Amino acid sequence: MKQMSESKFVILALTLAGGLQDAYSYFVRDHVFANAQTGNIVLLGYYLVGGSFSNAMRYLFPILSFIIGVFIAELIHSLLKNNHLLHWRQIVLSLEVVLLVAAAFMSTELNILANSLLSFVCAMQVSAFKKAHENSLATTMCIGNLRSGTEYFCQFLVHHDKKMLHKSGFYFLIIIFFFIGAIIGGLLSEHLGIYTILISAGVILICDIALFIKPQTSPEIKE
Repeated sequence: MKQMSESKFVILALTLAGGLQDAYSYFVRDHVFANAQTGNIVLLGYYLVGGSFSNAMRYLFPILSFIIGVFIAELIHSLLKNNHLLHWRQIVLSLEVVLLVAAAFMSTELNILANSLLSFVCAMQVSAFKKAHENSLATTMCIGNLRSGTEYFCQFLVHHDKKMLHKSGFYFLIIIFFFIGAIIGGLLSEHLGIYTILISAGVILICDIALFIKPQTSPEIKE
């Protein structure tokens, strides 16, 4: 059974927004990664060992916000998955839009708070949109997609199964869209500054609206 949240349009659009968010937080918000918590953990350790606790806080709070974001997304899923007015993922996306708009109007003096909101948004998105047609994926980071795409391409070469080639191609397409989003985020950051994130908010809002569309092949499910 298909659902709109697993459509290529929604997945690729959210991935584009994810790439833009990471570029924005790095180039505009004090070289912190909104999505790549691995990088934040490495830098947190580096500054803690070096005794620079003020710099360490720049990375600690986004990491903690990511954890809270996953928790909140799972809580929304558990409590509202049977909501008949809105799909629970629409509630997640609506909250993302509100928080990104709020971050856009925070001065650079509030970078820690802005980056914490961005990491919170990333966590909710990666929790709510983590598969498409039984294939695990991420719309806010690339390492898992890179592994899966390469794995399926290897299976295609070994077994000559075109389904594996199509799966591999989709994963690499997701990576390309993340890359494009990062480029857009980097370029626009030079001109729009802190307001660049409004572009990401707009893309996510479009995805939120798109979830009202019911697939013609099968009904929307509330997973």
